[in-house]
Amino acid sequence: MEITDVICHVLLLPDLHAEDTDGSQDDIVVEIHTDEGIIGIGESDTNPWGARAIIESPTIHTMALGLKDMLIGQDPLQVEELWERMYVGSMHYGRRGLGINAIGALDMALWDIKGKALGVPCWQLLGDEQQPFIKPYASLQPRGKDLDSYSKSLAEWAVRAKEYGFPAAKLEVTLSGPYAHHGLDEPAESVPEVVRVCREAVGPDFVLMVDVQYTWSNARDCLRTLKRLEEFDLFFIETPLQMDDLDGIAFLHDNLNIRIAYGEWQTTRFEFIDLMDRGKIDVAQPDVGRVGGLTEAKRVCDLAADRDRLIVPHCWKSGIGIAASVHMAITAPNCAYVEYLPAELCHSALRRELVEEDLCMENGVIPLPTQPGLGVELNRDTVERLRSPV
Repeated sequence: MEITDVICHVLLLPDLHAEDTDGSQDDIVVEIHTDEGIIGIGESDTNPWGARAIIESPTIHTMALGLKDMLIGQDPLQVEELWERMYVGSMHYGRRGLGINAIGALDMALWDIKGKALGVPCWQLLGDEQQPFIKPYASLQPRGKDLDSYSKSLAEWAVRAKEYGFPAAKLEVTLSGPYAHHGLDEPAESVPEVVRVCREAVGPDFVLMVDVQYTWSNARDCLRTLKRLEEFDLFFIETPLQMDDLDGIAFLHDNLNIRIAYGEWQTTRFEFIDLMDRGKIDVAQPDVGRVGGLTEAKRVCDLAADRDRLIVPHCWKSGIGIAASVHMAITAPNCAYVEYLPAELCHSALRRELVEEDLCMENGVIPLPTQPGLGVELNRDTVERLRSPV
């Protein structure tokens, strides 16, 4: 089998809200075509125009090969070898960031092809089955332009998630900092009060996580607020400091009785090694597309297991990325939850309509996928309708 073409789709919601911290409004979807008619699909949560440019960029020299150029004519079943080929061949302009994000979408599509060609779901190719099902958590992003409406919206979403059957939910409590929702600029002291409202709304037995999205720039100031969250029995606190402040993250780990979670932006296993060894994080959160695809995500899971760290993958895109996260999680015994927002609870048409059939939650868990490959297929009408004109 040979790869014959790589096609990139930049998708964009027509009613995009630039003030929202919401990556489900746009997408880069790749299709890898083969001479046997098998098509693999993948995506990455990154700037879609930038990823498309990197994939389609022509070869310049031996250390600046085009990603598409490196794949055409190759055997798509040699997935790990193709990952190394793309990683080494793009080092001049890649290695991290957007270059790895683009490789991640392509790698995801290659695993989809391999599963379809061999007639098995991807998780059977990634390793031995470790978990009989996957526990999802609801990722809740409230709306509200003042503290009161924001708190009420978040508490209502938490109750709705519990009633829907989720075993856990993550609260986006982003009241200030670089990713504050809807222009909010509330004092740090407000964070525990929002969490208190939500904990009281769902009761003591529902698992809660909190994401504050890089709010603080100083670890000691951050700790003063986070210590007040210890009473709420949180599963983890996500990204309190900037991702490059590894010493500050380690300081929080050493002084806080709540797990610290990071990794949504990290690319390659090398950055996760830094996070785990120097930053001392308790929970690693690889985003399958961003980290470099299923090939690299599985390596991160193995490294985390070696260090007795938990895996809870980040995923805020479409059913393609959700499927990839689930396949990865099945073969990771240290994966506690996967981020999952069912289509019917999401505002984004990309999340609701991009794939024909989603992986679904049943009785609070996601059963093992049985369809070959990733187990999802593109809704072609949605692709055409949301295709960006540029």
